[in-house]
Amino acid sequence: MPKLRVAVLFLAVATTAHGNWTILSADSEPGGAGIVHQHVILENAGTNDRAVVDFAIFSTKSCTLRVIQNEDGASNLAEVMTRGKCLAGVNGGYFSPDFAPIGLLITDGNVVAPLQRARLITGVLSASTHGVQITRVREFSQQRKVDAAVQCGPFLVDLGQRARGLDNSHSARRTFAAMDSSDRAALGFCSEITLLELAKILATEQLAEDFKILRALNLDGGSSSAFWFRRETSHAFSISEQKTVRDFVAVVPRGSGD
Repeated sequence: MPKLRVAVLFLAVATTAHGNWTILSADSEPGGAGIVHQHVILENAGTNDRAVVDFAIFSTKSCTLRVIQNEDGASNLAEVMTRGKCLAGVNGGYFSPDFAPIGLLITDGNVVAPLQRARLITGVLSASTHGVQITRVREFSQQRKVDAAVQCGPFLVDLGQRARGLDNSHSARRTFAAMDSSDRAALGFCSEITLLELAKILATEQLAEDFKILRALNLDGGSSSAFWFRRETSHAFSISEQKTVRDFVAVVPRGSGD
């Protein structure tokens, strides 16, 4: 993995009063339109487990999200992000064995699949002219014009607190979306970890300066998980998916069109 260029000193050594995770190191590198890639390594003092979190943090005033379909399964995340001149991206939502999206999917303002009521897919990540939102399914308005949306879950963080009832028995690669209480949002990837432990990290650790996570939503994980970030002056930072996925969520500059 290429060494990141800029050390974030305020995160060099930090512990949390709410859990056993300790930040061992944190690095940052800039991208276009003010987007920043954070690379954070953590250790759990109780179990000696380590977790690596990579995420792209951006202002929703200068950037927005696009959902890009991969209907034929012909492309991977890096190819789609490069071709679309995106700033960053991750894999998107759940899909069935026949490659049909599970839950709401909106791309370029068009509804590809309808909203569903199901135990696991409890949240919607969406983007419109009003900004980027993470909402509960019951909060999501189907009358509001939305440019991009993906329904997924479960919720990891809500109102700044980790969600209840999260699984702590199965470790896997994870992909997530997060927002703070102002105008900043993030798309991220975590190495193998349980949903509960990821929620603890996102809710209690200061992973980036001035970014206290208010809400975080789990996206499709496991072998689907992938992360891509376009560096300003060198090759992209990329963590590839391990299987073909149905769609991707990309960060793009506002007003960039398709």
